[in-house]
Amino acid sequence: MILVNLARSFVELFGNLALLFLQSLYWTFHSLRTGRFGFGNLIEQMSRIGVDSLPMVMITGFSTGAVLVVQIGYQFTQLGAERYVGGVVSLAMARELAPILTSIVVAGRVGSAIAAELGTMKITEQIDALETMATNPVDYLVVPRFWGCTLMLFMLTIFTNIVGAIGGSIVAVYQIGQTLTTFSDSILQNLKIYDLMGGLFKAMVFGALIGIIGCYKGFTTEGGAEGVGKSTTGAVVLAIMFILAVNYFLTVGINNFNMAYLQ
Repeated sequence: MILVNLARSFVELFGNLALLFLQSLYWTFHSLRTGRFGFGNLIEQMSRIGVDSLPMVMITGFSTGAVLVVQIGYQFTQLGAERYVGGVVSLAMARELAPILTSIVVAGRVGSAIAAELGTMKITEQIDALETMATNPVDYLVVPRFWGCTLMLFMLTIFTNIVGAIGGSIVAVYQIGQTLTTFSDSILQNLKIYDLMGGLFKAMVFGALIGIIGCYKGFTTEGGAEGVGKSTTGAVVLAIMFILAVNYFLTVGINNFNMAYLQ
């Protein structure tokens, strides 16, 4: 019975998230077609999601690149394979670590903020007020946050890759004893454009998940201030769980596509 209830709850949750996603796409194309798309609102959300997250992303990317070089640099040098250090670090960052870590950071900071903001609007009946003014809440509230998360995760992941390479190069030069030329040449020789684009595609998917889950948790908030706290926590936990689960399927699909068409 417990498993049946869990399965039913998951199917219901997945269906509600899919419905909100489809509604977001509908109102996006509807607003573009009618010329009423809120670009000002979108830019505001992109600034809140992307620009305000840069310090955390910078620290995450820099430390990850540096730690990777510390972990593998000495071993590769002892084996005479120091020319591969930069390539291995850049591949690990581009394919997996940059999109995953950036998404988790943004889920913790932005996903919780979206759920808290919309949850507060829900319990104070501001969302109901929008409907009485003939303004669709999905169009006005969800669409800019959905696209803001999707687009800015793409940009933030690029930034994480760059900062990670800088952090790795500093450690490689001043701690491992490599030259900057050796490290940079290893990146250029081993990192392919499809590796980078695969990671950026993952980041956009994760961004869409963060936006949709945060908005859904906000829209379904109940129970006053306590309900807002639960929605905030639930948005972060659910977003991270979906990111980690979806990452496996994206990794398999992207690798199969690269093997079949690009390599």
